[in-house]
Amino acid sequence: MDRFRMIFQYFQSNSESVTNGICGLLALASVKIYTSFDFNCPCLAKYNMVYGLGIMFIPPVALFLCGLIVNRQFVVMLEEWKRPTGDRKKNLAIIRYMCSSVLQRAMIAPVVWIIVTLLDGKCFVCAFSSSIDPDRFPGFATNISTYEEIQRLLSKVPCKDDELMRNNPSRKAVSRYLRCWSQALGWSILLTLIVIAFLARSLRPCFNQASFLQTRYWSNYIDIEQKIFDETCCQHARDFAHKCILHFFESMHNAIKQKRFNADTQGKESTEGEEDHLRGITSQEQMNKVLHLWYNNKPLLDLSQLTQRQPLGTERMPWSESMINRWHPQTGTLPKRQTDV
Repeated sequence: MDRFRMIFQYFQSNSESVTNGICGLLALASVKIYTSFDFNCPCLAKYNMVYGLGIMFIPPVALFLCGLIVNRQFVVMLEEWKRPTGDRKKNLAIIRYMCSSVLQRAMIAPVVWIIVTLLDGKCFVCAFSSSIDPDRFPGFATNISTYEEIQRLLSKVPCKDDELMRNNPSRKAVSRYLRCWSQALGWSILLTLIVIAFLARSLRPCFNQASFLQTRYWSNYIDIEQKIFDETCCQHARDFAHKCILHFFESMHNAIKQKRFNADTQGKESTEGEEDHLRGITSQEQMNKVLHLWYNNKPLLDLSQLTQRQPLGTERMPWSESMINRWHPQTGTLPKRQTDV
């Protein structure tokens, strides 16, 4: 049980590993779905291309959206991009880095689907069977002169059991021709992606690593900050709810404290700790002001003032009750501080 708990805590704390695992599962699921999918070309001149290209490109769009949904950094990136500037300026390099990371992971499953369909060739043959030149294949369109009949015959190429194709000696040649083009395109895309990945890996040390490390550090910071803020909000809400319930059952306050903390002195200490943890929040309006303040006016990433003014171990929340009361929800700003004379 301890090993499973450690593994769960690792994946819970490392969202990047979780996202990579989910994107890998989506890629494997795309291959499994395609292999189990019963592909039946309509063999109609007007619908072959629509059906073939639809099977080739519509599922990748769905897989791409699924890759964005399961990626937590996608939401963090949008929040960072749309949030008000406030005291903390936005860094476009961080947003671009997060966007690139999100798109790279979300594109894995769609690219795998497209490559698998091209290597298989059924969708390509169905989509472009009506677009080839029948004069390249002698004996394919004998005794047929009208354009409509030629198109009708070409649309039957993917359907080998059709009456028009059973005795046609050139049908396999047309199918192999289209399948070869499909596989060549699939291998070309795969080789291009491998070359791009190789160049990106090999040329990365040639660029400024300091800026890259800074961008990666602060992108991880934004993600971790949001996680810790959510966890702190849950803990704060739990303490606030506990205080509200104790206040509601004020007549049974002593009994509840004795049952919960086993002693009246311990109950007083925990009550003082909770009051300290709540940072003076006593009403819903104050809490709403704090949350509004966090979203519109995030604090600066500078701990020098906090560490110089207060000794180690006594740091408090930088938004005191006076700041909450001075907060203007309509303007979204705090009054300017008066400098000491």
